[in-house]
Formats: sequence, structure tokens, C-alpha cells
Amino acid sequence: MTESRLRTLVALAATGSVRGAASRLTVTESAVSASIGALARELGVPLVEPVGRGLRLTASGAVYARYARRVLGLLDEGAAAAAQELDPERGRLRLAAVTTAGEHLLPALLAEFRRRHPRVALALEVAPSAQVWDLVSAHEVDLVIAGAPPSGVEARVVATKPNELVVVAAPSVAEAFDWAHTPWLLREQGSATRTRVEAYLKSQHVVPPRLVLGSNGAVVAGAVAELGCALVSRDAIADLLSDGRLVAVPTPGTPMRRPWHAVVGAYFGASTWLFAQHLHASGWRPHGRRSAVAPRGVPARVSVFFRTAPSFRAAPTPPPDPPTGGRAPRQSRPRLEGSGDRPVAVEGEP
Repeated sequence: MTESRLRTLVALAATGSVRGAASRLTVTESAVSASIGALARELGVPLVEPVGRGLRLTASGAVYARYARRVLGLLDEGAAAAAQELDPERGRLRLAAVTTAGEHLLPALLAEFRRRHPRVALALEVAPSAQVWDLVSAHEVDLVIAGAPPSGVEARVVATKPNELVVVAAPSVAEAFDWAHTPWLLREQGSATRTRVEAYLKSQHVVPPRLVLGSNGAVVAGAVAELGCALVSRDAIADLLSDGRLVAVPTPGTPMRRPWHAVVGAYFGASTWLFAQHLHASGWRPHGRRSAVAPRGVPARVSVFFRTAPSFRAAPTPPPDPPTGGRAPRQSRPRLEGSGDRPVAVEGEP
């Protein structure tokens, strides 16, 4: 059993085809087939089966591919750990972030970190929330910028930063906002913000039109183009709010307090520790009160605070407030109260 055969199986599972795996690995399709065949003979179980003109994983192949992915993640994590242990300033740091954080928070943070630590090798993957936490479980990243980690993920929160989710629209759409007719712009499947929007609308007992635009950038652009309203992070639209192209729509329970979390997996290496310190110096709040001993090779004069992330459980959901702003849903006709501008703490991912 070789590392290359495991990587071939994982690539086949990820791409769904021999051609896709060959393209990802920059090898021939026959080399992919030969590698999978050799691995199957070694294990004594069928890993693939024919379908049409191609191949697909068997149930055994799919199960083994998940283990193979974790093994490869641990090997990569071990290589990064060895480099960080030798010299944190020459280590390798694998980062992942949800889309909003990757587009609006990390660029400036990474630029300043690179200026301070130019020899640390950086890699960043930006993906929806579900994929980001999957990367943590597979040991494929060292630090994640996202929302609170879900229960079941082995992770530690090392820093947090305030964040709010607000309902916004172009001024003309906000002025004519109506619960029954104004479209809501949604993210792609796997986005925690999309899940939050759907849960929010359900709590308000409304079924407005929905328009799926995919990415966070497309949702924001659609809101500016007067396609509808959207629930987005204030960090993603600060400039648009300041110049008036977008305005906040007063709705009950918004803005929602939705802090960013910097999260490390099972391994917390020296170069990762340097980035956590960089977050603290940039205004992020250290999480927890217990002081940790710095990894070997890190200057002892610097300290960091972290604790093992608890199982994050959603707080009990209070009875929904009546909708406000625009025309109320016909079925309930509630009495409108207040502007709905009190922040509400929630869990999940933008």
C-alpha cells in the first residue's frame, strides 16, 4: 500500500470519475485504473465497479476512501508539524475560511502576516461552511476562520471577532419591502447563512419568493442590482452601506450577532500559534481564560489563550416576533412593535 495509491483513491472519490482523478493528479487515466486495481487486490475487496463507460466506487471503496483521506491528512499534518517544530518562521500554515471571511477578512490579515513572517508558507482554501468543517475533520487544514464549530468536530477556538448579520437591500427595494412579494436572495447549498435565512423565514411564518444566486459576492451584487433583499455579514457590505447603495431593512430579530471564530484542529503547531497571535494583535479576542504553553520554538515572551471548544448547542428559540417592515403576512396580521434593531445572538456560519 503506497501513498500514491491512497491519493488516487481519494481523488477518484472527490471527482467522481477516472478522468477527473487523472486530471487532478496530472497522470493518465490508465495509471489511475492501474493504481485502483492494485489497491483493491492488496485489500482483497472491490473498490470500484463499472457504470456505463466509466467506474464508480463501491460501498467498500467509499468507506475506505474516507479513511484514506484522513490518513493522508495526518501525513500532511505531520509534515507541517515537523517543519513548524524545526523553525516556526519557516513552517507551513494551511488555512481555510468560509466565503465571506475569505473574501473580506483574510486578505488584509494575510498581507500583514506575510509582511511580519515572510518565510512561513501559506495556503488558503475558501469553501462553504460544511466543506470547511469537513477539512478540519480530515486533518487537511491547521486553522479555520468561520462561525462556531459544530458539535462533533474536534476543534479549539483560539480567537473571536464580533460580526453581525443584517438584512439589506437597495434603497428602492427597502422602501417597498413586503414580506409576501419581495424576493430573498440565497447562497448555495452548504452555506450556513442560507440555512439561517430559511430558518428565519420559517420562524416568521412567511413564504416569500426566493432567488438562489450561489456565492456571497453574487448575493451582494444582486441586492445592489435591486433583485431583492439579503441576509449578509456587515463585514461584507460596509462600503456599500456607507455610500448608500445598500441600506438595512428593519426586520424583527435583526441584526443578529454572529461572531467570527478562529479555530484550530487537533494539532496546534508553532506557525499556527504565530497566526493566532497575529489575530490577537489585530483586534481579535483571545478565547477562554486558560493560558497555554507556547509550542517549542516560539518566543516565550508571547502568550496565547485558548480552550477546547465545547459542544456548541443552539440556544432555545424564543417565540418569533411578528414581521415588521412593509406589509405583514396576511395570515397573522400582527401588531407592529419597535424597529427590530436589537441584536440577537445566534449560532451557525455566514
